[in-house]
Amino acid sequence: MMTNTQKNAACLARFRHYIDEQKAGLKKRYEQSLARDLSRQQWDGCFQRNVLAVLEQAYADALAQLQTLPFDNSETPVHQGLSDLTRQALAAFDGFVDDFLQFVVDKHRTSCALSNFPDEHKPDKAYVIEVKRGIAGLWQNFALSANAYFLETR
Repeated sequence: MMTNTQKNAACLARFRHYIDEQKAGLKKRYEQSLARDLSRQQWDGCFQRNVLAVLEQAYADALAQLQTLPFDNSETPVHQGLSDLTRQALAAFDGFVDDFLQFVVDKHRTSCALSNFPDEHKPDKAYVIEVKRGIAGLWQNFALSANAYFLETR
C-alpha cells in the first residue's frame, strides 16, 4: 500500500505532466483567439484580452484537474496558512507564463495582420507590464483557490 507521501508525489507528478501537456494547447488557443479577433477586426487590446482570457481558462482547467487527483493531505504540513501541497502544485507552473508571453509577443511581432496597429504589433514595455498585472491577479486567484481546496480537504 502506498504511503501518504508516495500517493501525493504520484498525484503531483500527474499534475506536472498535465501542465506540461497544456503548454502546446495554450499556444493553439491563443492563436485561435487572435484569429477570431482579427477576423472581426477587433485589433484594439487584442494582446491583453486574449492573453488574459486564455490564461484564465488554463488556470480554471488546472484547478479542475487538481481537484480530480486523489491527494491525501491529512498529514500535509501547513505553514502560515499555505499547504505544502499548494507550494508543490504551484511549482508545476515554473516558467509557464514566461514561455507563453514570449510566444505571444513573438506572434504579434511577426503578424502581418497586426503590422498596421503598432500598439498590438509590438507591445511596448508599459503594455506588457499592464498585461503582467492582469496575469498576476489571475495567478493569485488560482493559487488561493488551490490552497483553499487543499485546506478544505484536510
